Amino acid sequence: MESEAQELGSKNQKWPYLMALRPRQWTKNLVVFAAPLFAFSLNLPSLFASLMAFVLFCCTSSSFYLINDIADVESDRQHPVKCKRPIAAGLVSVKLALGMAVILLGGSLSISWWKSSYLGATITAYAILQIAYNLRLKRMVILDICAIATGFILRALAGGVATGITLSPWFLLCTAMLALFLGIEKRKAELRLTKLKGTKPRAVLKRYSLSLLSRMENVVTTGTVLTYALWSAGPYLKGASTSWMLVTLPFVLYGVFRYQLISDPVEHSDDDLEDKKSHSSERPEEILLKDLPILVTVISWIITCFSILLCKHQGLIQ
Repeated sequence: MESEAQELGSKNQKWPYLMALRPRQWTKNLVVFAAPLFAFSLNLPSLFASLMAFVLFCCTSSSFYLINDIADVESDRQHPVKCKRPIAAGLVSVKLALGMAVILLGGSLSISWWKSSYLGATITAYAILQIAYNLRLKRMVILDICAIATGFILRALAGGVATGITLSPWFLLCTAMLALFLGIEKRKAELRLTKLKGTKPRAVLKRYSLSLLSRMENVVTTGTVLTYALWSAGPYLKGASTSWMLVTLPFVLYGVFRYQLISDPVEHSDDDLEDKKSHSSERPEEILLKDLPILVTVISWIITCFSILLCKHQGLIQ
């Protein structure tokens, strides 16, 4: 915990205004690029439109991170790690942080509505979801995880409306299942860490148990793999434009199983979990950026998708 606080404090001192936006969390917004990728619509206009949606989501999400840090500034200053956050540490003033939040949120909403009413409605729905989550939903068992999953669905929808791509229902269901999977894994890691350290759990964690979360995990894991398989089966099931996407299914299976391995209590010692030396599933973005096998799997999946797309355009496959 001490080493984590020192690392966080060092980065925040170098780039306090940037770190206050929590740029590591922006990896979640990469979901907006899934629409052109899954639809095999990889051209300059669609990529530019997806990039704009990505930036708008980053601005919107960062505005709420700022607002949350402002609201929790006093409690964060009592926390061994959160006290190093720029606002809690006094590196960014509350007044300036509030101004940044207003500009980011107001700018992203204005630009999204100017670009497209559908994109504006999607970004607005995401903002309303964030308000509801922070005020109430994050303290409501099961609904807290559903809210997290809804955020990912809205990101995927934003990629579709920004590019004018009609998304497959299997793609949306797969996104929802995968988001639920990550949310459940996050709650499992938080619950384990709370029990290990003997600290008082957050209100919502009191309603969860490892056995309940494990049963929920089994359901959504099956749903994730099944919906992806149905999408990759091809146009016969209103999925991908070619059934050759089934070739990518092993990457999805390995990625899901690897993530479960990382979150398995047997995989890491209690000291590793407490010191955060392992890539805890409490932080999905850390696993994506730092776990080499998963990073290689994601890159391999992308390369395979591009290869299938190229072969399809050349008429080598149907």
